[in-house]
Amino acid sequence: MQNNKRALLTAVLAAGLACAARTERQPNIVVIMADDLGWNAVGYHNPEVKTPNLDRLCKEGVELDNFHVSPMCSPTRAGFMTGRYPIRYGCARSVIPPWRDFGLPTDETTFAQALAKAGYAQRGVFGKWHLGHLRQKWHPNQRGFTEFLGCLNGAIDYFTQDRDGERDWHHNGASAPQTGYATTLIGEASAVFIRNAAKDKKPFFCYTAFNAPHDPYQVPDRYEQPYAHIKEQNKRTYYAMITAMDEELGRILAAIDEAGIAEDTLVWFFSDNGGVAKIKGNNAPLKGAKLTAYQGGVRAVACVRFPGHYPGGRKITGRTAFIDVLPTALALAGIDPAQAGCKPLDGVDLNPVLSGKAKAPPERDLYFYHGQQGEENEPIAILSKEWKLVVEGPTLSQGRTENHTAELYRIDEDPNETKDVAAANPETVERLMQRLVAFRKLQPDNGIPPYAEGRSGFTAPKNWMVAE
Repeated sequence: MQNNKRALLTAVLAAGLACAARTERQPNIVVIMADDLGWNAVGYHNPEVKTPNLDRLCKEGVELDNFHVSPMCSPTRAGFMTGRYPIRYGCARSVIPPWRDFGLPTDETTFAQALAKAGYAQRGVFGKWHLGHLRQKWHPNQRGFTEFLGCLNGAIDYFTQDRDGERDWHHNGASAPQTGYATTLIGEASAVFIRNAAKDKKPFFCYTAFNAPHDPYQVPDRYEQPYAHIKEQNKRTYYAMITAMDEELGRILAAIDEAGIAEDTLVWFFSDNGGVAKIKGNNAPLKGAKLTAYQGGVRAVACVRFPGHYPGGRKITGRTAFIDVLPTALALAGIDPAQAGCKPLDGVDLNPVLSGKAKAPPERDLYFYHGQQGEENEPIAILSKEWKLVVEGPTLSQGRTENHTAELYRIDEDPNETKDVAAANPETVERLMQRLVAFRKLQPDNGIPPYAEGRSGFTAPKNWMVAE
C-alpha cells in the first residue's frame, strides 16, 4: 500500500512538472546576421569603429568569443538554417550566384519550418536571402517564413537594390516599391514586424539578414563623417556601413524594449564569415580573411542575449558554431528536432553553457571547406580542442596527394595561427587528415558547382521575378 501511495505521488509530481514545462512561455527568437563583418571591425575589438548598440548587446548578453562559421556567405546561411553542415546537401562549395539554378534543397527542414511546428505563428525574414532565387520553391515564403522583405541575391546596390541590371527587392513574392538605403529598409522592416508580432502575445521568429558591410561599398554621407581621418576610401566607407548597420541594430533593440518583451526575447548576433582581405587589418590579430580556412575567415564576431535566462556580462571562450543556433533555439521552444522534421543535426544545444549550468560547450571537431574556384584548389580545415589542420590543394574526396599543402597549428596555444608545427607532428597531421578526407566525401554529386560555371550569357529576369 505504501509503495502504491509513493508511486501515485511520484506520478502526480511528474504530471505537474510536465504541465509547468508546457505552460512556460516560449521565447521570441531574433537572429541578426551581418555580411562580411571583420573580427577587428566592431567597437569592442577596435575602438576606432563606432558600434555602440552591438557593444551594448554584447555587454548585456554573452560574448561568444570563439564562434565559428563557414568561410563564405551562402554555406553559413544554409548551415544556420538547418543546424547541419551544408556539405551534406551540396550547399558548401560555393555561394549561389545570380546565374545559378540551385537552392537549399527542399527536403531539408528550415529554422522557420521547425518553429512553425513549435507553434510560432509569425516568422519573418528581412534582408538578404541568398539560398536560391531562380525557382519559387527556394524562396523564403515557400521555406516556412510568413513574411519576407528583401533581396534574393547578394551584393545588390544599396540605393537602387539592383543586381545584374534588375531590381532585386521583394515583399512576399512580389516586387516591392520601397526605395532608400537597403540597410535602413531592413532595420525598419524588422522593427515593424517585431512591434506588430509582439501585440499578439505569442512567440515569434525574426531573422534579420543585413547585406552590410558586404560590397559594393556605399553609404549615406553622414555615416562617413566620424571616419574622415581614414585616408583609404574603401576602409572609410566600410566602417561607415558598419555604423549604419549598428544604428539599425539599435532600432531593432529599441522595438524589443518598447514592446516590453526584452525578458522574453532571445537575440543572437553574428557575421556570416570573416572580413574581406581588401580592408587592411580587417580581422587582426587573426590570420586570413573571408574565403580562407584560417581563423580570419571562419572565426566570427558573435554574441547572444536572453535576459533572466542567460546571465549577462560573460565571455564564452569555448568553441561554438553557426550550426548550434537552431538546436539551441528549438530546445528553448520545447520541440525535439526530429519531431520538427529535421534531419540528424550537427549542431548542439548550447543552453547549458549559455545559462551558466555548464562550464563549457561540448567538445567536438569543427570543419570548414569551400571549393568556389573549382576542385583544383579547395581550402579545407578541421579544428579540434588542441589542433587545427589547414589543407589546400585538389579535392580531398580521393585522399591526400603530393599536391596538397598541410599546415598544423596548436590552436589552444596559438589562436592566431602564427607557427606551423606540421613537420614536428606528422602523426597528428595524418590523424586529422583522415577526418578531413571523410568530411569532404560527404558532398553529394549534385552539389552546387563552382562559382563561375554557367556565368557566360546569363540575363537576369525582369525585377528578379521568376515565371514558372
